[in-house]
Amino acid sequence: MAETYKMKIAGLERELTLFPVSETLDIAAFIIFGDVELTIKGCEELLKKVPEFDVILTPEAKSIPIAYEMSRQSGKPYIVARKGVKVYMKSPLEVSVNSITTASEQHLYLGEDEVKKIEGKRVLIVDDVISTGESLTAVRNLVAAAGAKEAASCAYLAEGDAADRTDIIFLEKLPLFFK
Repeated sequence: MAETYKMKIAGLERELTLFPVSETLDIAAFIIFGDVELTIKGCEELLKKVPEFDVILTPEAKSIPIAYEMSRQSGKPYIVARKGVKVYMKSPLEVSVNSITTASEQHLYLGEDEVKKIEGKRVLIVDDVISTGESLTAVRNLVAAAGAKEAASCAYLAEGDAADRTDIIFLEKLPLFFK
């Protein structure tokens, strides 16, 4: 049986399964897909904490339900920074990212139409977990390259040292599990 870590997020108790990312480190996997109750409640709590914004931007893919629900609750639009160029994307902006949960370098893209939607706007960056901050840096670079202004960056969880950061808004701290 897999080891787990129990925690409360937005007042709801969840049990997260631990997975190895190296010989010396495990992480508790936070998967929001399919957890409608936590998606709704967590977004309610995050929206209470964030400043005014015009549009939500999230990296593909695990945080899409969070961006969608925050959009639904706030009435503000959301955009997804894609991991690959799609045929409908004209003149895409591109940034590179190395994440703790991904084995190789990835890229994030915004098409010309998405750039026009955020240009000059206050952008709320939304993610599920902020850990090393690599994905966040990549999304921040997209925001700047698109001529937009970051309103704030937020996530459900801040993992490890990210919980000590003052430039992010989050609901709960998530420890790292060293072996």
